[in-house]
Amino acid sequence: MFTGLVEEVGRIVGIEPGDMFRFGIRASKVLNGTRVGDSVCVNGVCLTVDEVSAETLSFLAMPETLRRTALGDLEEGDAVNLERAMALGRRFGGHIVQGHVDGVGEVMDVRPEGGAQIWEFGATEAVLRYAIEKGSICVDGISLTVVAVGHASFTVSILPHTRASTNFKELLVGDRVNLEADVIGKYVERLLGPLAGGNVQNLERSVEDAV
Repeated sequence: MFTGLVEEVGRIVGIEPGDMFRFGIRASKVLNGTRVGDSVCVNGVCLTVDEVSAETLSFLAMPETLRRTALGDLEEGDAVNLERAMALGRRFGGHIVQGHVDGVGEVMDVRPEGGAQIWEFGATEAVLRYAIEKGSICVDGISLTVVAVGHASFTVSILPHTRASTNFKELLVGDRVNLEADVIGKYVERLLGPLAGGNVQNLERSVEDAV
């Protein structure tokens, strides 16, 4: 389990394509205390450390992971957001992030708003169905607050610190990102599904009809 608070931005090194996509990440802070078999969140994807050296962590991504995420887009030198698994007893400053990607989104627009920036991401219904105004969403491993939800996209507001401390400083319009919806919404839908025919929208209409 993770919090969506990025600890460090690493750099991709040593990509080895094949049946299993192998790659290394040059890091420093996240290397501290990390061992083979540990879980690390890489751009929002929970991966198992396969090898540890003095300057890098190595990972293997299986075909299913590549189908479900944007990890296959990574190239040598790319910046990636890193977070070690949450430790008990630490402040929980983000939201519950599992590292289980629900869909791949796309940067659609970036515009200034005061000292912040509004970022718009295209997303599928699999993600948008759980997105609510002022709710939480995870973009490339970053815990963010939703500003607004549209028909095929959502927006978030990015502080200068967030941009400077994550891979957002290098993302461009058209780049793909990993998206994970708030897990609480998924469980609520699952629990209330029988009441709404498995559909949250049906449940909302049922409540409105009852009122």
